[in-house]
Amino acid sequence: MEVNNFAEIAAEFSARVRKVVWCNMATVDPLGRPRSRVLHPIWEGVIGWIGTSVGSYKGHHLRQNPYVSLAYIADITRPVYVDCLAEWIEDPAQRQYVWDLFEHTPEPIGYDPAPFFGTLETFGVLKLTPWRIDLVSFPAPSLQEGSQIWHNPEVTAPVPA
Repeated sequence: MEVNNFAEIAAEFSARVRKVVWCNMATVDPLGRPRSRVLHPIWEGVIGWIGTSVGSYKGHHLRQNPYVSLAYIADITRPVYVDCLAEWIEDPAQRQYVWDLFEHTPEPIGYDPAPFFGTLETFGVLKLTPWRIDLVSFPAPSLQEGSQIWHNPEVTAPVPA
């Protein structure tokens, strides 16, 4: 079922991703091959933040293709799929904001970024802006009735080559 406004799914989205904490994120390398890894975003409403290393594989992949796909699956009957545009944040003030967000949000959602990233200068920040969110619930009478799908009108979905 399509929903028109993120507000219609915001509470359920937040509850599910906060319960799971960790998700699988897939990127696509320059040769078109997918690669996935487990990571730990923090969500503020519809915007997600990831602390990472700029020199990582995902960093190289995102230079070629800025779209990612996230899957939160702790309960196989209630997965969350989030397809996003990922953007590197260069602004020092915004990077400090995200550092502080991770550091001051209670565990298990938050954590101290210093042991992983050292200092703010070596802390890479990815901003995730979903173009599609799918909250799935099984069992359901049909696939359509078992999904709540929201498309963000402010983000253009990728166009197949």
